[in-house]
Amino acid sequence: MIKIIGFNKAYSSRKGSFAVEDLSFTVEDKSITALLGTNGSGKTTIIKAICAFHYPDKGRIILTDQKQKEYDISQNPQLAMKLCGYVAESPQLPSNLQVRDFLDFAAQLHTLDGNEKEKAIDRVIEDCALSEFLNQPIKTLSKGQSQRVSFAQALIHNPPNLLLDEPISGLDPAQIIQMRKLISRLSEKKAVLMSTHILQEVYPLNCNIEIINKGKSVCQGREEEIIKKTHSKNLEEAFLKLSGGISE
Repeated sequence: MIKIIGFNKAYSSRKGSFAVEDLSFTVEDKSITALLGTNGSGKTTIIKAICAFHYPDKGRIILTDQKQKEYDISQNPQLAMKLCGYVAESPQLPSNLQVRDFLDFAAQLHTLDGNEKEKAIDRVIEDCALSEFLNQPIKTLSKGQSQRVSFAQALIHNPPNLLLDEPISGLDPAQIIQMRKLISRLSEKKAVLMSTHILQEVYPLNCNIEIINKGKSVCQGREEEIIKKTHSKNLEEAFLKLSGGISE
């Protein structure tokens, strides 16, 4: 489970210049929440704070483990690596390493060794369908293949929470379909938080939606709830209203 409580983050000392302001929401276990917003709305700031790449100026970020024990990441930032898997929009993978060697390296970073390491590598190879290019250098992979490798490294330690920053960016239609299926399957066991600015990626996942505009939460709920709250015909119209594209 991921809990964001009164989260504030500013990159400037200028009064009122918040990247994210007074944000609160929860991602339940075995579910997907989509952070939906235009570019620059604060989505990546939120994702990176959960990963402890930076810290809230105010508020709390709580992560739970497999036994539902809660940890405040601001007080225990080292646990973010253990409790989260993170897939970046443009992952920086070591281009000269073969895929199998990279997975071995990723497992060692999470202190996996021996039989436990081999089982973890075998699991992500199967989950992310990597066997056909396992012995290729990463630099020879397509965008979609590289993204699957990025998912594999995020899952190698079997974290209870998964953070995806624009995971389908730059993929072709076939790769997008594969990625949707993978995300849906992973959400059967994990709390998944996915950022996106593409409305079409929200529909197939049947997920909770947190609409962000200029660093603030402007609406949350399932698709039908947001449509009803905003008196809109569909999610596209609701999103345009909430992001300032359509005036009431």
